[in-house]
Amino acid sequence: MKRRSLSLVAVAAASGLFIAGCSSSDDPEASTSAEGTATSDGGGATMAAGCEDYGDYGTFDSAAVELYGTISGVEAEQLTESLVPFEECTGVVVTYNGSDEFETEINIRVEGGNAPDLAIIPQPGLLQRVVGTGAVVPAPDAVSANVDEFWSPDWKNYGTVGTTFYASPLMASVKGWVWYSPTEFAENGYEVPTTWDELMDLTATMADNGGPGPNYKPWCIGFESGTATGWSGTDWIEDLVLRQAGPDAYDAWVAGDLDFTSPEITKAFESFGDIALNADYVNGGLGDSASIVDTAFQEAGLEILNGSCSLHHQASFYEAQWPEGTTVAEDGDIWAFLTPNVNADDPAAVTGGGEFVAAFNDKPETVALQTYLSSDTWANERVSIGGVISANKGLDPANASSPIGQASIEILQGEDTTFRFDASDLMPAVVGASSFWTGMNDYVSGTPLNTVLTDIENSWP
Repeated sequence: MKRRSLSLVAVAAASGLFIAGCSSSDDPEASTSAEGTATSDGGGATMAAGCEDYGDYGTFDSAAVELYGTISGVEAEQLTESLVPFEECTGVVVTYNGSDEFETEINIRVEGGNAPDLAIIPQPGLLQRVVGTGAVVPAPDAVSANVDEFWSPDWKNYGTVGTTFYASPLMASVKGWVWYSPTEFAENGYEVPTTWDELMDLTATMADNGGPGPNYKPWCIGFESGTATGWSGTDWIEDLVLRQAGPDAYDAWVAGDLDFTSPEITKAFESFGDIALNADYVNGGLGDSASIVDTAFQEAGLEILNGSCSLHHQASFYEAQWPEGTTVAEDGDIWAFLTPNVNADDPAAVTGGGEFVAAFNDKPETVALQTYLSSDTWANERVSIGGVISANKGLDPANASSPIGQASIEILQGEDTTFRFDASDLMPAVVGASSFWTGMNDYVSGTPLNTVLTDIENSWP
């Protein structure tokens, strides 16, 4: 197993007292478990200053929880940093273990009787498979109550398998941003489009006007992502299906009740093809349409800074790809607008991704951490550290580390926003993480659309 391990040991016990004076475990009425000691709600433990928001989680002596997931690098360090207040105030020692082989290893660990206490699962489809092992326990009432209060019903549904709610949402991303240069727009009198037709008109105008960079084309697109090459192309189709056909058609498509060969999905592919297969529109500074497959998704948008293209479609997390010193702001070097709706007055429609926290036992310390991770307290703590956003409605958008993060949070929290989870993450893996990806690669490489759509549809189990 290849695994990165980050451990925070922020609390130590000495004579029954936790450091930082956050709690005391010498309450004679404390309830005990095999894994630790937790003070009862009516116990005599006194929370120290700064721990007021953590009183409901209890206090523990010698309790430890393993949190397992795919998060690595700086983001893993930031995650563990966000758990420090919980550790200091409750006495629970949290160890985070991250693995880039999570999808395989979680099954191995479950089958070997070595399941973690909690797992951060990156997509609903994988959650369903893990729940299918029988090892995941239903979410406790406190977690369910938090999700009812702080998330929309759609988000709770993504953490539900059958009729049982298992996993609370954690972090999120907003897809469908179109990145551009505010300076270029101002110099050329370009306006941010409010409909898909306006976006296509803008694209045609940009192609006619040309640009300052070498081999200029309006759009730059990249699909390359190792064994996952093609996934960024599926984001285009998902955005278009939701905006053109509506949420009901989108849901039917995800469920397999609306074929890839249907008129609705065909139209979405054709609309994408109007850009991706047009030699006048792509691939700025990079080549022709076929170059899309060989261009890393992380690098494609950087051509905007070179003046070789003007527009790049990618999620909110693409902000991290801009070089150091790039100002991402409405009046900065780079900014973004959402892929427009068909009609300007339609409610905001966005696709996105997210993560879910599932438990493999109901120990008090496991329940305490799972409840904390579903709270507005944790959401504000984590987002304030930087680099991520959440759809938690108790999150203050001002805590986001960047303007694009703030804008994404406001969209996710919008009462009228139509949100749908990334379709390929919801579909069976043989489709969403295989034939759909390769179909996108084939399409921009010249394979006829009917063949592409038939091949994907025939792969549905």
